[in-house]
Amino acid sequence: MIKRLLFGIFCLAQFSLQAANSKSPNLRSGDKTEFVQQVPKTVIIKTKKFKVRIDKQPNGNYLYQSWGANTKITAKPAMIISNGELVPDGTGGNYYFEFNNNGTLYQVWRNYLTDSAKKAPYTLVVINNQGDTIVRQDAYVVKN
Repeated sequence: MIKRLLFGIFCLAQFSLQAANSKSPNLRSGDKTEFVQQVPKTVIIKTKKFKVRIDKQPNGNYLYQSWGANTKITAKPAMIISNGELVPDGTGGNYYFEFNNNGTLYQVWRNYLTDSAKKAPYTLVVINNQGDTIVRQDAYVVKN
């Protein structure tokens, strides 16, 4: 009886240890170890004035395409910017995509952690060559 009890405890401990190891967070090591947020390969968002599609490219960079808010995304994009990058913002899961178009920065922020439940899930920010923010618009997912 004691052998069965000890065997059961041993098996339970082994299975628990195995389960704990298989549920570890997605970690990446390089210079430091950090949490890697699950980022969709394609996201389409809409602001008051724009529709924006961001796609992950095979080379690991991101592609930015934008249209007017009332234009279908099957039409030719008004703007295309390649070689964008994903920038983590802290440890809470927020991040942003950044694209440079001749010195003008286009950033699409993912807002996981906010101070309001009504905050939009994305924000489009455009910063000109002088560092002034010329566009800041909340955005909602059209397709993720």
